[in-house]
Amino acid sequence: MPVRPSPGKGRPPSERPSKVCAHCGRPFSWRKKWERDWAQVRYCSDRCRSEAKRRAPQK
Repeated sequence: MPVRPSPGKGRPPSERPSKVCAHCGRPFSWRKKWERDWAQVRYCSDRCRSEAKRRAPQK
């Protein structure tokens, strides 16, 4: 079975896939660091991720 190439590998930065941060709303693009779990990445930075968790409603 052929290995499926990662979405951003081997592409110039302008052609890499991008998403919008779930916390701040800013666009961010694919990075090698996120290669294995790009589908699960929701936040552009550690700061946005931690602030989103802090502001989540407490049960």
